[in-house]
Amino acid sequence: MPVKPSFSSEIVNLLYSAETNPVQSCIQCGTCSSTCPVADFMDHSPRNIIALIRADLRKPVLSSNAFWYCASCYQCTVRCPAGIDIAGMMYGLKRYSMWRNHIRRGTIGADFSRRFARMILKNGKSFEPALATPYLFHYGLRTFLYDARNALALFMKGRLPLFPKRLKRSARFRGVLNRIIPMGRVA
Repeated sequence: MPVKPSFSSEIVNLLYSAETNPVQSCIQCGTCSSTCPVADFMDHSPRNIIALIRADLRKPVLSSNAFWYCASCYQCTVRCPAGIDIAGMMYGLKRYSMWRNHIRRGTIGADFSRRFARMILKNGKSFEPALATPYLFHYGLRTFLYDARNALALFMKGRLPLFPKRLKRSARFRGVLNRIIPMGRVA
């Protein structure tokens, strides 16, 4: 009878291709957390996330907002004395969370990631106005007005298109992506 792997084993397996596995190599020095520009907004610092994974505490890890708030700036990865790709671990935790359908309520990161992936599969390119529209009122009227002002400024400078552009031969591009990441059919 197959034995179900522990949560920490699943994460180690998920990060198997990483040069230095954070679960096994982290020395808990906290350099990642002290250099992270968004650590103040996370409920668990990157160092804490690694400690929780080591302790096999699935629920606190998957309930955390830390990997959804990661800015992907790679400050943690560059400064880690153990050479751990912490930003890569954060991406891995996002994927794991989505695969397991265990996404923290109210977190827009997972929904945004799905919309972005579908858009890339459909058009081969990103189209920011369509990506932003579902979240316009998520942070209130004041943020909406701020975003609208920025969008108008970008549009006036020709940096925000009105219509999405498609990649030439996008069906071929979709075929390549679907072999790598099975995302289902896109209309």
